[in-house]
Order: sequence, then C-alpha cells, then structure tokens
Amino acid sequence: MHHETALIVMLAAGFGLAFVLGMAAHRVGLPPLVGYLLAGVAAGPFTPGFVGDAGLASQLAEIGVILLMFGVGLHFSLGDLLAVRKISLPGAVVQIAVATAAGALLSRLWGWPWGQGLVFGLSLSVASTVVLLRALEERGLVDSADGRIAVGWLIVEDLAMVLALVLLPALAGPLGGTPAEGEGSVLMAVLLTLGKVVAFLALMFVVGRRAVPWLLARVARTGSRELFTLSVLAVALGIAVGAALLFGVSFALGAFFAGVVISESDLSHQASADALPFQDAFAVLFFVSVGMLFDPAVLLRQPLQVLAVVAIILVVKSLAALGIVLAFRYPVRTALVVAASLAQIGEFSFILAGLGMSLGLLTQEGHSLILAGALLSITINPLIFATVAPIEKWVRARPRIADLLERPAGELAELPADVHEEGLRDHAVLVGHGRVGAPVGEALAAEGIPYVVVEQNREEVEALRARGVPALFGDASRPGILHHAHLERARLLIVSAPDAFQARLILDHARKVNPGIDTVVRTHSDEERTHLEASGVGRAVVGERELALAMVRYAFSAFGVQGDMSAVAARMLQLGDPHTGRKRRPTA
Repeated sequence: MHHETALIVMLAAGFGLAFVLGMAAHRVGLPPLVGYLLAGVAAGPFTPGFVGDAGLASQLAEIGVILLMFGVGLHFSLGDLLAVRKISLPGAVVQIAVATAAGALLSRLWGWPWGQGLVFGLSLSVASTVVLLRALEERGLVDSADGRIAVGWLIVEDLAMVLALVLLPALAGPLGGTPAEGEGSVLMAVLLTLGKVVAFLALMFVVGRRAVPWLLARVARTGSRELFTLSVLAVALGIAVGAALLFGVSFALGAFFAGVVISESDLSHQASADALPFQDAFAVLFFVSVGMLFDPAVLLRQPLQVLAVVAIILVVKSLAALGIVLAFRYPVRTALVVAASLAQIGEFSFILAGLGMSLGLLTQEGHSLILAGALLSITINPLIFATVAPIEKWVRARPRIADLLERPAGELAELPADVHEEGLRDHAVLVGHGRVGAPVGEALAAEGIPYVVVEQNREEVEALRARGVPALFGDASRPGILHHAHLERARLLIVSAPDAFQARLILDHARKVNPGIDTVVRTHSDEERTHLEASGVGRAVVGERELALAMVRYAFSAFGVQGDMSAVAARMLQLGDPHTGRKRRPTA
C-alpha cells in the first residue's frame, strides 16, 4: 500500500466495514457497536483478507477517544447526579470495588501479577454509556426513576475511570509496569500527577469557563455555521492536546473537561449538535481500531477464561448492583433495571485497557479477553433486559420472596404525621414525579386540588416533603403502597410513569382498592392506549400524539383557522403509530 493512499484506504475500509456490519447488527436487534467491533476484527491482522494500517488506526482512534470524552463531558449533568447521589454514589463505588476485586482475583488464579489484575478488573467494572442509553431509550425508561438512577450510577463510574486514567501512569512503576520518566517515590509521583491535574482544572474552571463560552458566543454572532462547528472542534482538540503537552494530562481527560466547560454555556446544545457527526464518525473508527486488536482465536484457545470474564460482567456485577439497590430499600424493579443496565462493558474499558497495554500493565492476552467480554456482554445485554419484566412478575407472584427482597422503606413509606388524613378525600394520587409528573403536580397545586405523590426516587420524595407536598416512597405497582396514599377515598389516579408493564400492574391494584376510581395514564403507543381504554381507563395519553395536537392547535390559531380538533385527532390515529408507523385499525 502506498504511503500516500494509506490514510484514504484506512478511512474507506473502516467506514465501509463499520457501516455494513453495523447495519447487520441493527437488523438482528443488536447495538451497532457490535458491528463496529466486528468490522475491526475483519480488518485486523488476525483474520484473512484486508489488513488495515494499525499505526494509522491507532492515531484515528486517539481522535475518536478525544471526541468521545468530549461528548461525555458535554453531556455531563451534575444535577442528574445530585438528584440520585444517595444511591448512585455509594452504589457505583461498591460495585466497581466488587468487580475489580473479582477480576483481580481471577487473574491471580491465572498467574498474572497484581498490577495486571488491577487494570484487568477495572476494565471489567465500568459499563458502556452508549449501550446503556440506547437500552433505556428503546424501553422509554430514560425519564423514569429507574433510568435516572442507572444514568447517575454510570456518571459516577465514568468519573471513577477518569480518575483511574489520571493515576495509572503515576502508579505504573510500583504496579509492575513501565515507570514514568524521572519517577521518584510513589508518593511523589502521585502528588506530582495530582498537582498537574489540579493546576489544569484550576485553569479550566477559572479561565476556561469564561473564555470558552465568550469565544463561542462571538463566533455564533457571525452567523456562520461552519465557523461555529470549527470553533467547537478546535476547542475540543486544542484543549486535549494542550493539556497533554503543558500539564502531562491525558488527551481523554483534557477533552472531558473541555466538554464540561462548554456544557455550562448557553450554546452547549448547539455545540453538541454540531460536534455530534464528527464524534460519531471518529468514535466508529475508535471501535474499529479496538476490534483490530482482538484475536478471535482466543475464543477457541481459552474458552473457559472467556466464560469466566463474561460471568464477572453479567453475574458478579449484576448481583452486586442488585444487592446494593435492594439494601437501599428500593423496589425489586429498580434493582433489576440497574442490574441489567450494568451487565455489559464498553468504551471506557477499551480506553483503560489500551492505556494498560501502553504502560506494560496488561498483556495482549488480557486485552483480547476484555474485548471478548465486551462483544459477548453487549450482544447478550438486550436479552438480559428482556428478563426484567418476567423476573419481576415471578417475584410479585410470591409475596414471601417479595417481602424478603424489598425491605420496608421506613417513615418514607407512609404519609408524614402532619398530613391530616381527613383532608385527603376526593384527592388525586399522582404516580411519578419526573418530567411529566412534576408539571402535573404544580398545576394541581396552583388550582388548590389536593394530591399525594407516589415516587420511586428517595431523594425526590425527601425534597417534596421538605416543600410540604404529601409524598410516599415506593413502587405503586406493589400491593399496599396505594393504600398508604388513601386511594380508596381518592377521586383520580394519575399514572405518569413511562413503563407500560408497570402501569398495568398499578391499575390492577388500584381497581382492587377503589373499583370506581377515575384514571388517566401515560403511554407511548396507540396499541397500548387502545388496550388500556378498553380495560376501563378513563384516558390513556400518547405523549407524541398530544404534542402533535398542541402544535396543530397553535398553527390553526396562527392562521386564524377554526379547525375541528377531534377530526384532526381521528386523522392522526389513521396515520399510524408514532413509533412503529403501522396504521391503526378502527376500534369500536
């Protein structure tokens, strides 16, 4: 291959193979990430046919890492983390410790040094943000209490891995790897590294958080989309490279904090939208380059070791998360969703493994085992998510097991003593206080309508009680929870939780407590709406449909048209489901 065309050939092969295999993975219901990794395997030296330039792939992957970490920083939400900090912070720390210890002990059984075992275990402990968010989005759980806990948990994991990326180079020598140049004592090396990081962070948050938004605002005023996109990329890459050259900080850390600084700007959404195509493109090349390092023969050479790695990812991590969430007195469903969310590994594992190899703290064999675990766990993860509802149903059908797993939530499971139960008559019971439920509650309060909130987020319940809002902590689909909200005397039940299966269980229990209660339920499909309304629900609201009707109503008013909104709604039903696109049959 001529040197002049090597880059072009590498880009063409990488994008082409990633597209074909990513599309194939999507068609069979797997995350495209699986296809991207397989594209790298196909272009790697361990499989016949085309072999890509590993050196070029490595450099392109470095750009992918920078843009990936920039995206993580850009979407980092301190508010989301603080909202679930009491479960996500200790939960993630304990789960990382358990998974790391399991990986390190397993590697010791294979005769590896402790230093290699530490990097190996850390790589198995952190889940993929890309895979998690897609899984939650497909099931409509991103805005749910369970989804917010899972996302907050992953934010803590990401921050822990950022810290690991900072400290590993300083600790490489003592751990048995390649020591840094001029390294003295371990303490001095760690202090020097932390000092450089603190200096970099001080510069970013004192100067960067003012200079970067100011620069983006000036560029935005030019009205040039190209210049704005170029400025975002220049900031991301410039800060990453500058951090490495001036402070000895990794490209990844520099890019992460560049994203965090921009996230505080009013232009963060535009910056995210403009950088996303480049981030996606180079992230694909990152995954392709990772796949090029994978030797598929490891599946045949060391099948038992591969199975042990997969067991740590799918079983040890999931059981640790399950036990932690249940220990914090959260419902079984929340524990199952969080456990399923963490039953995979991804991009941070690859970044950490790559750093470990460069520092002499991980062998090619260890790297291949990590990649095998990632490929298999990401492939199996959708199947694990599919077991959440059946397992919950099985547990609910056995009250003794449910009582054993779900510890009482204490005083939060009952209304505060200062709430006059006599006044809770003809009130509303609002299940869920997220992005949909919170505005509903505010509207009820503004009109003086009494209501009780049932919410699965402990921190949200505590915040509501601090504001004087009657709130209960618990899963409304569990028998007994609705009794504490005095549903038998309520006039209306409002289910704003996004999960259809949970909504059905809530309605079943509600009818046993108060057979004549009026109900309004949130749903995401016309099929589910039809089923719910046929079963006696007062109204099932399809979120996308209501949004479309509100836009049409405003459009009619803008043009001075007195349209028949009922006719518009009927036509929308004929157009098809907002998610599947299938046309609806007329219902009686």
